[in-house]
Amino acid sequence: MRCDEAEILLQALIDGELDAGHAREVEAHVATCAKCGALLTDYREMSKAVANAGAGYTAPLELRRSIEASLPSAQQPSRRAVLRGFAFGSAVSAIAATGLVAIVLRNDDEARIQSEIVSAHLRSLQAGHLTDVVSTDQHTVKPWFNGKLDVAPPVVDLTAQGFTLIGGRLDYVDARALGAVVYRRRSHVINLFVAQTANTEHRAAKTETVQGFNIRRWSERGLNFWAVSDLARDELADFGERFEAAMRAAG
Repeated sequence: MRCDEAEILLQALIDGELDAGHAREVEAHVATCAKCGALLTDYREMSKAVANAGAGYTAPLELRRSIEASLPSAQQPSRRAVLRGFAFGSAVSAIAATGLVAIVLRNDDEARIQSEIVSAHLRSLQAGHLTDVVSTDQHTVKPWFNGKLDVAPPVVDLTAQGFTLIGGRLDYVDARALGAVVYRRRSHVINLFVAQTANTEHRAAKTETVQGFNIRRWSERGLNFWAVSDLARDELADFGERFEAAMRAAG
């Protein structure tokens, strides 16, 4: 194991998120690498300091009451409105039962989805939220998704091209589960969100900036892809192009 791979996995080792095999690999590397050993010690001391600082905070009851008082008063729904809600929910359930996630339909939908993608990206950057499976091996990450989604997202190894695979997780956008494959470029995290779609046509990549983050979106082989990061547009475009090329090469 190289130092750059071990450094990515040190936090996961401290939090007990690694499987036994990867934990042994990291521990074996740390035992022979003074740099990574010192870094692991620093991380552990930092974790203890945070835990002992009692940083938790409970908002006072007065704050809750103040927020509730500032909200518009809720009206009792009419029987017609309730029935209409049930009908709409049944229609949504029927669509979801097909297993096809047709997420982007109109321009306003696309803007809303991109905003949710950014929110999911931000959530993932919180401690312990980035990965459900931690691995630099694509043959470990891809099988982890099997049985958790209708279609497992493609996972490719781009380490040689400067984009290190660090794991994957399940996330939720538009109230639907989808896969997130996580890469790192230097200190920048790239979340690649993947969802099944009813449209099997190829859709060329387009990059937009939302809330200060760049999102590169494209569709291929019945899948929608959103790569989101604080990377510069040209570097995120480079990631997307290399990922698409690797997908095509893999057939």
